[in-house]
Amino acid sequence: MQELGPGSGADVDAAQPPIVMLHGLLLGSLASWYFTAAPALARSRRVILYDLRGHGLSQRVPGGYGVRAMAADLRALLDALAPQPVALVGHSWGALVALRLALDQPARVTRLALVEAPLPPGRLDELRAFAARDPRDMAAALPASLRAALDGGGRRGARLLAALAFLTGESSALADVAAEPDVPDDVLRGVRCPVLLAYGTDSSCLPVGERLARVIPGAHLARLSGGHYLHLDATAALTHALEVFLAEARPHA
Repeated sequence: MQELGPGSGADVDAAQPPIVMLHGLLLGSLASWYFTAAPALARSRRVILYDLRGHGLSQRVPGGYGVRAMAADLRALLDALAPQPVALVGHSWGALVALRLALDQPARVTRLALVEAPLPPGRLDELRAFAARDPRDMAAALPASLRAALDGGGRRGARLLAALAFLTGESSALADVAAEPDVPDDVLRGVRCPVLLAYGTDSSCLPVGERLARVIPGAHLARLSGGHYLHLDATAALTHALEVFLAEARPHA
């Protein structure tokens, strides 16, 4: 877990809720946000980052990678660190976890930013193609910035390789993705907080963003130039969209 916040002397609005950022499955860790959008958001807000189970420095457990299990992990984290309402930002699988919490406990979520949320979860072409590869060839399918981390060696690259090997070969993660059901439109209509939908123009998930924009009341769809890994493909544009969206956040009355 990593917590970021404004430095001394920063102009901080104490009424603003903390921001909790969730990364994606298999290739993600809290570094996904730590090295992209989180520092800009933390100039004036408390930002909480954490590794999903089995990722980064979190414990590698064999099961429990479904959305509801991970939403329970998130609830436990919030109980310990941020009992007040929070704004949630999630990428890919992390976006589905954030969405689940907003549906199950709406009073805990002030705003919801879904970046490349895949619905139904099994339709994520990038993940299916990646998982179908021989483990020895998986590194070649990574986004360029992640390949660079591996090529450069070091602890970050070693952790990513070790997590990939475990998640794809020794855990239920891929089976949990395949078994995860869609979220019906009538359930999605129950989202009551403001929602930002950020999707890449080159992503297979873009039609999902268009569906969510039609169904979730008042949701705003931002189409950004890039693919599924928008935090890497369009770091500046995504960071700006998040800053604008989250700047208006206020706790529930």
